[in-house]
Amino acid sequence: MEIPVIDLSRYLEIADQLGTEPVILSGQIEEFGSWLGELCKEVSQILRETGALVVKDPRCTAEDNDKFIDMMERYFERPREFKLLQERSHLHYQVGVTPEGVEVPRSLVDEEMQKKLKGMPKEFQPSTPSGPDPKWRYMWRVGPRPSNTRFKELNSEPVIPEGFPEWKDTMDSWGCKMISTIEAVAEMAAIGFGLSKCAFTSLMKQGPHLLAPTGSDLNCHRQEGHVFAGYHYDLNFLTIHGRSRFPGLNIWLRNGQKIEVKVPSGCLLIQTGKQIEWLTAGECMAGMHEVVVTNRTIDAIKLASQQNRSLWRVSSTLFAHIASDAVLKPLGHFVESPLASKYPPMCSGEFVEQELAVINLKGNKGES
Repeated sequence: MEIPVIDLSRYLEIADQLGTEPVILSGQIEEFGSWLGELCKEVSQILRETGALVVKDPRCTAEDNDKFIDMMERYFERPREFKLLQERSHLHYQVGVTPEGVEVPRSLVDEEMQKKLKGMPKEFQPSTPSGPDPKWRYMWRVGPRPSNTRFKELNSEPVIPEGFPEWKDTMDSWGCKMISTIEAVAEMAAIGFGLSKCAFTSLMKQGPHLLAPTGSDLNCHRQEGHVFAGYHYDLNFLTIHGRSRFPGLNIWLRNGQKIEVKVPSGCLLIQTGKQIEWLTAGECMAGMHEVVVTNRTIDAIKLASQQNRSLWRVSSTLFAHIASDAVLKPLGHFVESPLASKYPPMCSGEFVEQELAVINLKGNKGES
């Protein structure tokens, strides 16, 4: 199975003309034509069934993605001693680099999850990690933060490595573009779920969004089955990635089936996190996924070697969050869901702290 590609172009052309409330929207959907309602329902249906969505956004080009990945490849290729100059462990890795061997996959520490994995059919079981993830990550805040919040982030400056004069502009530009894509998808999903257009995006304002690209060294770790990111879900609202130059991402559909994701050039991958599960009372579950070396990864390694390209696998991951002081609770008609009681009202910041306590990564705002 391949996840269908949703082209956002047509929606973006009319998005600013749409009202916010379902009653107004229903009339406008008739006015613009049936395609609008059908497209939004398709977005919500795909997120519900697969936990992932592949989109094409004309504002985010393949060239933008390449520029970002080129810079991150050059960074991750630098010696370990250089990269550790950007480590801020005393700030819980909220900014700067997180070395390999720090992030712990949830499947290693969550006993309930381990029981579920043992009950899966063999062909759908995830790869078993031997320890913490052998990937590096760089944390970069995107967008404004609230001046008054119960969940004040440490007042730390962004970390910019020496020798990268384009760093800030490249990180901010790509991060803001991907946030814009998330916002469009969040509006479409809300409409598709029968909520107000801004049901999700109003809660995202001044959220602790993080551009958090990972780097995995395929010079050292190229054996098939090697785990870069163990089986887990993301704790945030929605996660977005540009296309990686090396395949290896597996996701699990709602029916338990495991599939390898293929993202066409010029497209972006979006995955559901735990916060959207909360807001929809489980109608849209947090998507489970892993990153491992597959036969397709090995083929890509061979080609990159022949072309003398970098063998660092970069994922341009961005974690989009619900604002820390906003309340997570089932929205609209999802309050009537029989599962609503499993999702009691809770401040988003409290939820994030609880989730991070489990994986011992206080300060990081996502897990991917």
